[in-house]
Amino acid sequence: MPTISDLRPGEIFVFGSNASGVHGAGAARTAYEKFGAVWGEGHGLHGQTYAIDTMSGIEVMRDEVRNFLEFAREHRDLTFLVTKVGCGIAGYTPAEVAPLFAGRPANAVLPDEFRALLDGR
Repeated sequence: MPTISDLRPGEIFVFGSNASGVHGAGAARTAYEKFGAVWGEGHGLHGQTYAIDTMSGIEVMRDEVRNFLEFAREHRDLTFLVTKVGCGIAGYTPAEVAPLFAGRPANAVLPDEFRALLDGR
């Protein structure tokens, strides 16, 4: 998936955040500056964004991804464009993060690196 620079109606930018919602760099900054992420909100849907806490440890991130996937299943009218959450400042590798998205619904569009790991391509 190429860098996301704009969104169509119904598209949601899914990014890695910290629990405090300080969106100072990377995809979090893009989410804040362009797509409606709210400063101080590090979880869930805001504007055309969905924040996943990737900075509070792998177990928290696992729970956050599970909550996100449930949300995506409940909102099939939306398309969730997932960035490489956890693979920037949080320091995880795609091989560590991609398995958290196993069993994702079709409306959760993963980055190429995650898809390749999950789909064996």
